[in-house]
Amino acid sequence: MESIGDKYSPLISQMMSCIKEQEFITDSNVYQPGNAALLPAIDTVLKDYLLPYSDINGFENLVDLYNAAQAGEPCLLLLEHYSNFDLPAFHYLLRQKGPQGKAIADELVSIAGVKLNESSPIVNAFAQAYTRIVIYPSRSLEIIKENYKEPTKLYHEVMRSHSINRAAMKCLNSIKTCGKIVLVFPAGTRYRPWEPSTKRGVREIASYIKSFSKFCLVAINGNILRINPSGEMEEDMLSKDILLYTVGPMRDCDEYRAQVKEESHASGEDKKQILVDRLMQELEEMHNKTEAQREILLKSLRQA
Repeated sequence: MESIGDKYSPLISQMMSCIKEQEFITDSNVYQPGNAALLPAIDTVLKDYLLPYSDINGFENLVDLYNAAQAGEPCLLLLEHYSNFDLPAFHYLLRQKGPQGKAIADELVSIAGVKLNESSPIVNAFAQAYTRIVIYPSRSLEIIKENYKEPTKLYHEVMRSHSINRAAMKCLNSIKTCGKIVLVFPAGTRYRPWEPSTKRGVREIASYIKSFSKFCLVAINGNILRINPSGEMEEDMLSKDILLYTVGPMRDCDEYRAQVKEESHASGEDKKQILVDRLMQELEEMHNKTEAQREILLKSLRQA
């Protein structure tokens, strides 16, 4: 397996020539419009590594969500997260669905962590293709608290995180009834098999469910950009694979919250985390069901 930087150096150079300078995120630039001029270059990589049968199952559920969003309802997509190509591949496969799929892709606004903007020019070049609202994730803040030994620097970084997140929530509230579909990874980070806690949803997702009207869950099976355990994001490894996105039916947020509350009978427990744990459990069940189907497809490709 090769990294993107190794295999696509000329392509990345081309991308770097048509992007804006990498930005340090503040409360004034949390909204980052996508640059569609970057999509053809990214699509080149996706075409090379997405195997036949890669697809979006349950596309009709996305259409339902899109129609609700166009009617002014705040709509949310909650995806599993395995790779920095989860969004690019989803966006690409949507556009392969024709005009309706492209219309949905055009309305996606992803919630993205500051690391995508600030950690690497290469990673940032890929991120700039897609419209996003940048936040300072709680997981990142915990890492900062562990690593910043100088109290003054820690204080300023904590204040910066609060400022960014306040601006992000204000931005989110301003766009969520304008036909947009807000895409969130409830785990808050990519899943690392050697670190099981990375598959647990962060409790902040309960606040999204509370403030939105409709949502769909999306399981992801397959991975064409695998995390390099000993490297940075730009050193993730490319791998050909069948990538399947399974979109569950559109759900009503208030009804879902009431259902989980009734079924959990929680007393003295973290009700927000209980709700998010239920979401992640349902995603896992969807994932496991699809994986059995995907293995059959992989076997047929190997035998062809």
